[in-house]
Amino acid sequence: MAPQRARRSNLAVPGSSPKMLEKAKGLPADQVFMDIEDAVAPIAKPDARKNIVAALNEGGYEGKTRVVRVNDWTTQWTYADVVEVVEGAGANLDCIMLPKVQTADQVVALDLLLTQIEKSNGLEVGRIGIEAQIENALGLINVDAIAQASPRVETIIFGPADFMASINMKSLVVGEQPPGYDTGDAYHYILMRILMAARAYDKQAIDGPYLAIKDIEGYNRVAGRSAALGFDGKWVLHPDQIAAANEVFSPKQDDYDHAELILDAYDYYTSAEGGAKGAVMLGDEMIDEASRKMALVVASKGRAAGMSRTQTFQKPEA
Repeated sequence: MAPQRARRSNLAVPGSSPKMLEKAKGLPADQVFMDIEDAVAPIAKPDARKNIVAALNEGGYEGKTRVVRVNDWTTQWTYADVVEVVEGAGANLDCIMLPKVQTADQVVALDLLLTQIEKSNGLEVGRIGIEAQIENALGLINVDAIAQASPRVETIIFGPADFMASINMKSLVVGEQPPGYDTGDAYHYILMRILMAARAYDKQAIDGPYLAIKDIEGYNRVAGRSAALGFDGKWVLHPDQIAAANEVFSPKQDDYDHAELILDAYDYYTSAEGGAKGAVMLGDEMIDEASRKMALVVASKGRAAGMSRTQTFQKPEA
């Protein structure tokens, strides 16, 4: 499993607000994405680019994944968004988020543009990642090709509001069921389709926003559904949602400790010193290669979240 960034909480910050860009520095979100797209009026986009470049170069986002969401390729702004931000602050940028991705070609186009900018500005080629946001029916149909379109792709993101509009879905809170719908979560297929594409190509899967920013109970409920499926994190639109996201998408301490114990025990017992055994008992639990794989998922999330283990594996006495 490739090392991946912590993205439990993905904080949206409008690039048109220097005040909010500054405030985000002190918030405990794993990722901050500075928006030039939907959160910024057309007339304010040029200034938003400048604000973002200044904020990234000033620093203060240590420990956070720094992302800029540009406008999608169907608009007149994408090229200028990417060029101005990457040329101005590429050394202090981790990823570009591309919204409303419909085909793999759109990801390839962004990859090529990034490569040219990196080469012409002396930046490390390929270091800046891509986050692909799925927001319409065509994007979901092509999500497998999108996930493997470029080695830069790090995440696949669900964008619920635009997606609902693209398929004429009745407006409802993401994660809820429309009246008379009794066969499960209305979004289950969409989320699982994104998750399968992400996991097939070793990418992270991120759930989109919960718009009722004061309803933390609702946020926890909806985030809990995507976390239970296996998603790595969720957007946050308000500082009050950050703690909820970080908790929901982190393993419990006992689960994290147990996962680390399984990994240590399995490493020991499969070694020559431990008898080169393939299946052994850890307390009352039998562990084997399948146990190791499951434990690695939990341990990886705990490590990415900065958790510290409270238990250590003790080798059996000879």
